[in-house]
Amino acid sequence: QVELVESGGGLAQPGGSLRLSCVASGLSITTYSMSWYRQAPGKEREAVAYISNYGDITYIRDSVKGRFTISRDTAKNTVYLQMNSLTPEDTAVYFCNARYSEAYWGQGIQVTVSS
Repeated sequence: QVELVESGGGLAQPGGSLRLSCVASGLSITTYSMSWYRQAPGKEREAVAYISNYGDITYIRDSVKGRFTISRDTAKNTVYLQMNSLTPEDTAVYFCNARYSEAYWGQGIQVTVSS
């Protein structure tokens, strides 16, 4: 049974930081490429960051480039999204995604950036 569990969300002030974690079970992040998506109220879900199964290719959405970083710990089968210099526009539900022959989603975690 595949499970992706996100944690680390919550309330942050503008300019603050959060680190999201996605712990994968039932699959290996060395087989599946991993991504973070987000969905703000009234908007479509959008890709934020991606890391290949080998960990050698990463992608960061232009609007968060220089502020967000994706990384992973294969020993913990966990993927991270480090988010710095947060703005209110980063407020959204963030989802972890695993993709290989099929795709799996986490339940999502709320990130709210507000003073």
